[in-house]
Amino acid sequence: MKDYVRVIEDYIKSLDSEAAQALHEMSKVRSYKKGDFLLREGQVCRESFLFISGIGRKYFLDDGKEHTTDIYFRDDLALSFRSYTLQEPGTEYIQAISDVTVSVTDRVAFDQAKGQYPSLVKLDLLLVEYYALTLEQKWFKSKTLSATERYLEVLERNPAYVQQIPLTILASFLGISLETLSRIRAKI
Repeated sequence: MKDYVRVIEDYIKSLDSEAAQALHEMSKVRSYKKGDFLLREGQVCRESFLFISGIGRKYFLDDGKEHTTDIYFRDDLALSFRSYTLQEPGTEYIQAISDVTVSVTDRVAFDQAKGQYPSLVKLDLLLVEYYALTLEQKWFKSKTLSATERYLEVLERNPAYVQQIPLTILASFLGISLETLSRIRAKI
């Protein structure tokens, strides 16, 4: 997926100066402390969050139990897709696991800029494609890789950060029990 991130980065670099300036002006850098929420259940997702540094997660509650669906690292795009697309209250939380810095882009400003700069429509399409590819890849891995292989993949992706992720969150993300995660970690 890093190759597709490069495709998006290269496309952004190729934007004409006016479209690039508009994109820059609608994106603001924000910092959040560990434990802060970027989005809460019941809110409408009106912004997208591109992680610059730190670790975040997306999760939902089911009968009071947290289910982590995504863990975000550098260059990951976070949003509640259904809420963002339909502009209706969402069912997910996006939370900082560590102190994070993100580039925040306002949806309304982006939509308005797409009307003025057609090159941003293609950028939007590239971002949606990236999101769909990420979901497909995650689903495929959840069906084809063992729990150990999924853990090793997360560990390989960002070894320095994995130690900062609470084990309960990591186990939930991997779709395994805390006990199974402990056994996997003991074997490695």
